Amino acid sequence: MLKILTSLPRRQKQLLMVLCDLFILPFSYWVALALRLSTWQPVIPGMALLFIAIPLISVPIFIPLGLYRTVIRYADERLMTTVIYGVSLTVLVLVLVVVMMGLVGVPRSSFVIFWLLGILFIGATRWLARRLIRGVERRQLVEKRQKIAIYGAGKAGIQLAMALSSSPEFHVLAFFDDKEDLHGTELFGIRVHSPSKAEKIIADFDLQGLILAVPSASRTRRREIIQQFEKFGLSLKTLPGMAELVGGKIRIEDLREVGIEDLLGRDPVPPNEDLLSKCIEEKIVLVTGAGGSIGSELCRQIIQRRPLKLVLYEASEFALYKIEQDLQHYGTEVQIVAVLGDVKDQNHMQSILRLHRVQTVYHAAAYKHVPLVEWNVPAGVANNVLGTFSAASAALIEKVETFVLISTDKAVRPTNVMGASKRLAELVLQAFAQRSDNGGTRFCMVRFGNVLGSSGSVIPLFKDQIRRGGPITVTHKEVTRFFMTIPEAAQLVLQAGAMGSGGDVFVLDMGESVKIVDLARKMIELSGLSVKDEKNPDGDIAIAITGLRPGEKLYEELLIGGNVSKTTHSRIMRAEESFFPWAEFETAINELRQACRDQDSLKARSLLHKWVQEYQAAGDLHPL
Repeated sequence: MLKILTSLPRRQKQLLMVLCDLFILPFSYWVALALRLSTWQPVIPGMALLFIAIPLISVPIFIPLGLYRTVIRYADERLMTTVIYGVSLTVLVLVLVVVMMGLVGVPRSSFVIFWLLGILFIGATRWLARRLIRGVERRQLVEKRQKIAIYGAGKAGIQLAMALSSSPEFHVLAFFDDKEDLHGTELFGIRVHSPSKAEKIIADFDLQGLILAVPSASRTRRREIIQQFEKFGLSLKTLPGMAELVGGKIRIEDLREVGIEDLLGRDPVPPNEDLLSKCIEEKIVLVTGAGGSIGSELCRQIIQRRPLKLVLYEASEFALYKIEQDLQHYGTEVQIVAVLGDVKDQNHMQSILRLHRVQTVYHAAAYKHVPLVEWNVPAGVANNVLGTFSAASAALIEKVETFVLISTDKAVRPTNVMGASKRLAELVLQAFAQRSDNGGTRFCMVRFGNVLGSSGSVIPLFKDQIRRGGPITVTHKEVTRFFMTIPEAAQLVLQAGAMGSGGDVFVLDMGESVKIVDLARKMIELSGLSVKDEKNPDGDIAIAITGLRPGEKLYEELLIGGNVSKTTHSRIMRAEESFFPWAEFETAINELRQACRDQDSLKARSLLHKWVQEYQAAGDLHPL
């Protein structure tokens, strides 16, 4: 019966409420008279007339007040204000009717009792209807909603529980919190439990998911919580960090899947604001490869540090459009200039640098996908080496103050064309720094490993493979990589670029390297699924070993030699590495340019071997 009532059209529900009030208000006055006269059969002059007048007075008052427009399931305290106002007007008009009709023997105190009872009964019907409707909805949704717990019984956790109370997706059954004084208490009707009892609580409530609502916790602590609960096979979600929630309320839209960055990411070191702003504030900045993973994040952080102008230099029209639109949302007064261009076109680079009087260049444009560059040697060498040469030459001629190259750990003892070309790009910049006619331009480079979520990295690939049902493809059981979040990498690049004196090779502290097969397992578990293997043949997602790809190494390094020194930043080191003088590079660049023009892959490879002494192609390596 309740399901039928709740499924009625809105107009019919409103009519039911009107009919209910037509009965309740006369009944309220009858009870008021009974209480006043101490009899359940009260008799006063004109009583029948009053019972007819009450609904004729009240309903026309309630309608314009909006009492029947209120959606009962979402009613709040404002509904009671409307009820009090409406019943009060009804009583006043009823008193005027009694006076105007000259009815005697009507107890005046009965109107006060009627006022109280009318408010009580009308409010009670709305409250009861709200409870019944929500109860029906709750029973209808209970099988569809995911049973979850919230880790964190603070302000964020409570607000999240309130937001999820009417959610069709989640049913919050428990809180977990580290604070012992909260254990056993109830918040918003939900009991708070100790994390040490997690296994029992998960089994008792048959929980399917956990949401982390600890925005102020350090990344280390969040990682510990995730590692504690991932073994239970729960679907893990999290709220953003405190910095992303400042000034706003908790919303369901803020929830996101627990990412691998929550497990691999480190607690960020507070940045040195002087270093961050040194090459940016009140300066004109250009970023090549502005639409790429690192380039776009550099742009986002640069625009927040008040440059006079930010020039976006990008070869991809769509990538350029996307980052330009993204930066417009920051609402700053910084002038943004979008330029479609190829870094290999030195004349165009020079004209842009001259036109905008650029003072700082961050050179992030590069081909970074190892197998693709391995199969397209001339294109990779031309973009990574000749592009860097052209950009640096343009910066030198136009007297740019600072030129920062974004390099990679694959440049260290490279086994592939991509790494060798990036190492040669480093050598190009070191040679530029040694030129006597460099006009004061500071050339430096920043070398680091993989960034989480960048285009072409394993994280997006694994996510897509999990979404498709697997298998996840890993090249080798022992392959390892360094990882860093994109924002942290970009922030460290900006600080390192401000330290250089000329020809510096800065290396970022990437922390501990990670086994890719372990990364794959964690991503499967974070998705609430299980690994399908010999021990668990009924698992959800399998991991397939495909073999190392052309030019791929088992592990990456950040230093060519052991000569490294500390800087003023705990996560930025300065490497002292050998380089070639400028005179030798003119010949190398001319030979490379000719090989790329002739599409001669063999010649380009041989030149990389000649100029990058550490380069040992995968085919030259001993079997692993």
